[in-house]
Amino acid sequence: MLNNMTDCEEGEGGPNSQGDGNPKESSPFINSSAATNMDKSQQYDGNNMALFEEEMDTSPMVSSLLSTLANYSNLPTGSKEHEEAENNEDGSRPSKKPVKAPQLGTLMGVYLPCIQNIFGVILFLRMTWMVGIGGVFGSFIIVFMCCSTTMLTAISMSAIATNGVVPAGGSYYMISRSLGPEFGGAVGICFYLGTTFAGAMYILGCIEILLIYIVPQAAIFKIEGLEGPEAEAALLNNMRVYGTIVLSLMALVVFVGVKYVNKLALVFLACVILSILSVYAGVIKTAIDPPVFPVCLLGNRTLLSKGYDVCAKVIEIDNETVTTKLWRSFCDSEYLNATCDEYFNNNNVTEIQGIPGVTSGILAENLFGNYLEKGMILEKRGLVSDVDPDSPTTSSNRYVLADITSFFTLLVGIYFPSVTGIMAGSNRSGDLRDAQKSIPIGTIAAISTTSTVYMSCVVLFGACIEGVVLRDKFGEGVSGNLVIGTLAWPSPWVIVFGSFFSTCGAGLQSLTGAPRLLQAISRDGIIPFLRIFGHGKANGEPTWALLLTASICEIGIIIASLDSVAPILSMFFLMCYMFVNLACALQTLLRTPNWRPRFKFYHWALSFLGMSLCLSLMFMCSWYYAIVAMGIATCIYKYIEFCGAEKEWGDGIRGISLSAARFALMRLEEGPPHTKNWRPQILVLVSMDAEQNIEQPRLLSLTNQLKAGKGLTIVGTCVQGTFLDNYTEAHKADQSLRKLMETEKVKGFTQVVISSNLRDGTSHLIQVGGLGGLKHNTVMVSWPRNWKQPECHQEFRNFIEVVRETTIASIALLVPKNISSYPSNGERFTEGHIDVWWVVHDGGMLMLLPFLLRQHKVWRKCKMRIFTVAQMDDNSIQMKKDLITFLYHLRIDAVVEVVEMHDGDISAYTYEKTLIMEQRSQILKQMHLTKNEMEREIQSITDSSRGSIRRKNPSALRSQRSAEEGAGAAEKLEEEPGAVSNPKQVQLSHSKNVSTPTSPTSPTSPAAPAGGAVVWPDNKGAEKERSLLTATSEAGKDFLHMKPNQTDVRRMHTAMRLNEVITKKSKEAKLVLLNMPGPPKNRVGEENYMEFLEVLTEGLNRVLLVRGGGREVITIYS
Repeated sequence: MLNNMTDCEEGEGGPNSQGDGNPKESSPFINSSAATNMDKSQQYDGNNMALFEEEMDTSPMVSSLLSTLANYSNLPTGSKEHEEAENNEDGSRPSKKPVKAPQLGTLMGVYLPCIQNIFGVILFLRMTWMVGIGGVFGSFIIVFMCCSTTMLTAISMSAIATNGVVPAGGSYYMISRSLGPEFGGAVGICFYLGTTFAGAMYILGCIEILLIYIVPQAAIFKIEGLEGPEAEAALLNNMRVYGTIVLSLMALVVFVGVKYVNKLALVFLACVILSILSVYAGVIKTAIDPPVFPVCLLGNRTLLSKGYDVCAKVIEIDNETVTTKLWRSFCDSEYLNATCDEYFNNNNVTEIQGIPGVTSGILAENLFGNYLEKGMILEKRGLVSDVDPDSPTTSSNRYVLADITSFFTLLVGIYFPSVTGIMAGSNRSGDLRDAQKSIPIGTIAAISTTSTVYMSCVVLFGACIEGVVLRDKFGEGVSGNLVIGTLAWPSPWVIVFGSFFSTCGAGLQSLTGAPRLLQAISRDGIIPFLRIFGHGKANGEPTWALLLTASICEIGIIIASLDSVAPILSMFFLMCYMFVNLACALQTLLRTPNWRPRFKFYHWALSFLGMSLCLSLMFMCSWYYAIVAMGIATCIYKYIEFCGAEKEWGDGIRGISLSAARFALMRLEEGPPHTKNWRPQILVLVSMDAEQNIEQPRLLSLTNQLKAGKGLTIVGTCVQGTFLDNYTEAHKADQSLRKLMETEKVKGFTQVVISSNLRDGTSHLIQVGGLGGLKHNTVMVSWPRNWKQPECHQEFRNFIEVVRETTIASIALLVPKNISSYPSNGERFTEGHIDVWWVVHDGGMLMLLPFLLRQHKVWRKCKMRIFTVAQMDDNSIQMKKDLITFLYHLRIDAVVEVVEMHDGDISAYTYEKTLIMEQRSQILKQMHLTKNEMEREIQSITDSSRGSIRRKNPSALRSQRSAEEGAGAAEKLEEEPGAVSNPKQVQLSHSKNVSTPTSPTSPTSPAAPAGGAVVWPDNKGAEKERSLLTATSEAGKDFLHMKPNQTDVRRMHTAMRLNEVITKKSKEAKLVLLNMPGPPKNRVGEENYMEFLEVLTEGLNRVLLVRGGGREVITIYS
């Protein structure tokens, strides 16, 4: 079963792959692909397990699960498949073989790979120079800081690596799964760049050893005879040419034969260990018999070894004084009476021992640093020289000079790459027999070993080697020998060739590992533009990633200076280690239930100390490199955040978000927000059609345009039915809401409620939306456009109930009318006005909403106008001045106008319109009663089992009619002329396949088809029609003698007069904001209330009815 599971994981197109070919993280738990090949019916055989037969499709038996868990593994892909392809001689596609269990232990799997990666080029080429420049004391501090940083990082890494199974992927996998895809991608790229530049550094070290210490004659650009900048430029050009050649050869080797790189790894490791042992052997030998490595000094200045043949000005040959090569270097002729350099004449030539030995006491002289400026001459401490301070230095090309300006932080940047490589064990976690045991022990042991070697080397180098030799970076004063090689026993060539092969091997390892790291990041799919680098050859080799790696590596080769490349990769590695420590600290402090590392010797304080050390070392090495590296990581982070694939890896950042959200919600509970902090937290109530698609998508467009306040947004809807039967529809509705919110770029949450009827569901949304102090303070619901149609009777009653509930709850209400005509987010108004009709004070909502809208690009070019209404007794001029002052203090730019409305006579048309409205309401009631009577009649026919029709008592009918009037289920008979019919825009409407709910007094009404209309039996059609006609004719006789209610007449008059003024002033406005009147206190006049609002807004294209929440939402104070 394990083999089947692993086979699925390895192939890109297996059942464990995503649709884009990216392999998902496998899991041995419920619904794992491992169980697909098993006959599940056999798992529950027998009477003992019969109780759990229902679980067999989703849950495996514990017996099979334990077997899967015990043998769970996630093996790496890449070089293994490449080796299989090369070993397959017939060229056919290799067949999948049973994967062997990993067999590597702590020594071979973690300890030795870490040793090989940590020991490197810096130890052989720059360690002695660092001790000479920084002194034993300063160098020891540098080594201790860097080794402490890696040790603390290793402790954090061990905790993360032992917190479950870590698949191959090493530090990238750990960081991304601990801190999330954004941090994981950013740090993964930094780790990749660090590994790539490390390859460039190793190649440059390899070329430096080759051209300076092994075959100097191979230089294409000859250095002989050149001085100063010309010689330096020739050396760098040689490094560039040979570095490019070696990089091409190494890339070709990696492309063709990865298996040879892996098999030669032990050979390269043997070279490193042999070289280090030869150094220790040489130190021991210096105590017994110091080697002869003379250094020639003129005064206290170190002379170039190639500038003299004998360390003397003159020599005696056959009782004759003969000048030497050194004389001719400083004088204008070979004769004794020649004119020579002043410093040469005033100082004697002395020869000192370059390696006096560990017992010589030279340690005291080398204890403190001797930092040099570029071009300064290397001078021995303690020797007195006769030099004229006013005379310029001449013949400087005869001395050993400092090639760069040195300082403490430069040494930190150059040295730190020599302690990197601690991730080598975790990168091989897929090959380890017991990764949770081997990674901590092997990594910490390797760091302890290398740290001991480094610290001892600092002390031993300072105790054995003369200071001027230590500061001689390229061995120019000791006949061009590698300085550390002068100490080695039995021969300097042991170190030279050992360091050469170790740098070659390290370069090959970097070019092998970096492309696979990039391939792992690409296959995760978190950085879209890198997906092409996830592809490769059929055997999994990352061809494109190798090409990119070689190209980036060439940048380091072009820089050509080992001392300049080392701080660059130090930045990237330090950033990677910093986030490993951060991941461990966060997981420890958050106390997530899944944080149960097997490695127990960790603490959040140690992780924070390691993180602080990493950050400090970054800025110590090079503050501008640190800023560039952090800038690259930040750009990648933001790119992944906005454009990358969304991943849920259970990372620590999500844990921080949960903790921060809990803390913030608890703070919000302390009291209501101050007026200055008030912003619209909108609950958008939308309705769904039969396919669970949103019927008013422009509601979300308007919400997005109002989101300059950056408040909360909840988009809610109601699905009619029961939770058990309609959960699938609710989930589909939730997905539709999320998809539309993403399309409209609305940031917020969705909430779907399943209720037996839409009225209760809407009420539940208003009551329980939000959490704690983060609740909605505004409800947005669209106007029920077709409320006059009989089938939409329940909709406007639901709408009025929303108005009542928001009023009781002190929640603001926004009702956009003609929502389909509102602009989408892609439209732009180049001109126009947003008109505010401020009739009653609502806490400032009418002022705030236009300001928020004008922050959006759709409404930005629109001007704001505010109209207010003056009565007969009001001073309109003073009102305008006060309003202008008020707006000035509110910092809102708007044109102010006061409209005077005089008390006029109520027109006959107003009486007539009010009378028609009331008569229509009465007709609808009569029609509704008659319809209920016919429904009961049909039910009685059914109950009598095809018997005769039994008529019920009319008095009982009347009592039931009066009860049904308060149920709110009336239907309209006719539609007024001019009303717009568009059922697509009806708010909170029934689904088309849901029957219209009947009144409580008739629970067994006939089923309704799509559309909600009641289906009557065919044989009763004529009887129904006669009853309806009778009811209508009888009601018409009573209505001939009706008189309109005086309150309704006054309200109709106000609505008509105000509509007349608004239409005159704001006919061409892009949007009109208007105070929304309060709902009727009793339920008798609900139809009249809707009619008043319809008259009030008649003739206007876009109207936003606003009802305040009973509190101030805008203030003049700062």
